[in-house]
Amino acid sequence: MKFEIEFSGHENIRSNHQKTLEITKESHLTQQGDCIIGVNATSSCFDLPEELKNKLKSDDTQVTFSIKVNDQEFVVQGKGDPKLTLTHLEDIVIRKSDFTCPRTLSVKCDKASDSLPREMVKQLQDPTTKGIFTITVN
Repeated sequence: MKFEIEFSGHENIRSNHQKTLEITKESHLTQQGDCIIGVNATSSCFDLPEELKNKLKSDDTQVTFSIKVNDQEFVVQGKGDPKLTLTHLEDIVIRKSDFTCPRTLSVKCDKASDSLPREMVKQLQDPTTKGIFTITVN
């Protein structure tokens, strides 16, 4: 199963958090949001299809995230977790840890926002840049 979320860049994207990566439906971003890689996302945790949410709520689930910006692609591997609630109305956060909250989409991920290629980050600092965040579960 595959689900795509479109998002936009923002001049304050820093993408240097070592434990999380986030996209948000909100349009504003301060420099403190150092895990955020995109704004104006078309979906949050709350908006995901029920079938996808059900798969994500299993610790047997392997999740692949693909972030495409122009001709670049960044891939993250993560896991599902029975503790996920997937109810946040604005945000999606993927985490290296096993911490869960309403914003958490996946845990035990192999990368965070600080791993994003710096050329991709530079492109995402342009508000006209569009990206696609794809969630794939088997």
